[in-house]
Amino acid sequence: MYDKMVVDCFIENQEKLIGKKIFLEEDEAREFLEDCMASICDNVNEVREYLDDIGMDMEGMSDKEILESEEVFLLPNGKFLIVEG
Repeated sequence: MYDKMVVDCFIENQEKLIGKKIFLEEDEAREFLEDCMASICDNVNEVREYLDDIGMDMEGMSDKEILESEEVFLLPNGKFLIVEG
């Protein structure tokens, strides 16, 4: 489900969510994403909908603030990876 681009992006930016580099190998990072049931959204509206569905309080937050959330990662293809650590 998580291709090389997604896994590489997470490995490169994992400190945003975790605070330090833990995953160096693709297999480990992919397994973590699978365990967290990470989700991929096509656009900011889908990100908002997903975060709302999981109960995140986004009242008054701009799109920029939401996309800068620690669990949201911008993928190279313009989509978004959401990882609930």
